[in-house]
Amino acid sequence: MMARCLPSLAFHVVICISSLLCLSRCSVNGMGEEDTHHTFSVRSLLPSTDCFDDSKGTTNRTGLRVYHRHGPCSPLTHSEKVTSANDILAQDQSRVDYLHRRTTSASISKNPINSPSTSPIEDEEYSKSASLPARSGRSLGSGNYVVTVGFGTPKRDMSLVFDTGSDLTWIQCQPCVSYCYSQNDPIFDPSASTSYANVTCNSPDCSLVSSATGRAPGCSTSTCLYAISYGDDSYSVGFFVRDTITLTPSDVFPGFRFGCGQKNRGLFGQVSGLLGLGREKISLISQTAQTYGGVFSYCLPSTSSSQPGHLTLGRSARSPPNVQYTPMLTDPSASNFYYLDLIAISVKGTQLSIPPSVFSVAGTLIDSGTVITRLPPAAYSALRTAFRNEMTAYPTAPALSILDTCYDLSGNDTVTVPKVALMFKGGAVLNVVVTGILYVGSASQVCLAFAGNSDASDVSILGNVQQTTFEVVYDTSRSLIGFAPGCCS
Repeated sequence: MMARCLPSLAFHVVICISSLLCLSRCSVNGMGEEDTHHTFSVRSLLPSTDCFDDSKGTTNRTGLRVYHRHGPCSPLTHSEKVTSANDILAQDQSRVDYLHRRTTSASISKNPINSPSTSPIEDEEYSKSASLPARSGRSLGSGNYVVTVGFGTPKRDMSLVFDTGSDLTWIQCQPCVSYCYSQNDPIFDPSASTSYANVTCNSPDCSLVSSATGRAPGCSTSTCLYAISYGDDSYSVGFFVRDTITLTPSDVFPGFRFGCGQKNRGLFGQVSGLLGLGREKISLISQTAQTYGGVFSYCLPSTSSSQPGHLTLGRSARSPPNVQYTPMLTDPSASNFYYLDLIAISVKGTQLSIPPSVFSVAGTLIDSGTVITRLPPAAYSALRTAFRNEMTAYPTAPALSILDTCYDLSGNDTVTVPKVALMFKGGAVLNVVVTGILYVGSASQVCLAFAGNSDASDVSILGNVQQTTFEVVYDTSRSLIGFAPGCCS
């Protein structure tokens, strides 16, 4: 059974520390609208080619920007090949399969980790385990958003996928004794940092590796080793270390613990590593809790947006003007994830006839790395039927990977679709925006952006597509998760 309302730590996007900045981003309209449909231009669904990042070149704003990995403002846009919709969704399913395994088994592997410089771990061993402006990435199955932070003294900026489903932060490090993939930034050189230090094997910090990675730490000439793998056969192996991390010029944290990867393979693209925003002691949120109080928020931009999002750390993140809160829950068997209580779904303003027990069997977690929201089979079936009944005016299109309800909108200038809302315990309502209702392969293949789990016992997942444009607030001190619309603009 899930234990409810326990405190947690962590999540992601551009860091903006100022409460006034966050307040100015949020519209007071968007929740509780009486109309039942969205009418919009088909062109508004397509990815933007223009970037309007008003923070570039300024010095009077604190925080980190979040960019969609393949959005127009992403620093990786010109150096990384755009992934096809089919590939993105296939990787997303790998991510979901990984989360389903993680939430049904929390055992820690006892396999020893050998030194990457003398006895590298075989690839096959890892293939089965396992506010900042927000940029969207595709690593770890489907992690879509990227932030830039500094490591070392003097600092070296690194673009990282951030992940609320992971705890360990790691970057690729020279000398890459086994293997490093190609990345956009220069690979971090520990010998060039005056604040770098290895974590020793007998240090209490070394023991934190187990809960964060699911694998017992190793030891090489008194240096602590980590190994972590993900649902898409990606992995990183290396030294567990301490160094200074710089989030903004005024937010600098000496002695930050992270992985210095010496053997790294997988679907990481051109990013330098991963920023872990989970709830374990080793996550960024936990390591900075004395400063930020375990409170953070983010707003994820959609792929069609010409502006970045943001990640905000600190208690200023509590106060968007129209935030609606739901209890933050904890599953003791998977305590690093953020759970919440989805209780109902409405289409066109009408609540669907779904028994509450459908949602309570396995619970629901919110995840920055999953793209498409996964629902219990019975809930998805009801949503799909209601949506299809409202879309009979448009020709159907073939399924797109895991998405089975698709339409050809290429012959239309404007389209009308029913509104979809997700309802949570405590009265919070997430009125999903158009870009969260529809997933675009092309104008001739536009699909309902939800999917059903294969089994009723699988945990439901609130994915990042449905979170886009909302300020999502994580208040671990009060065990609350909040939603406020219109906060990316």
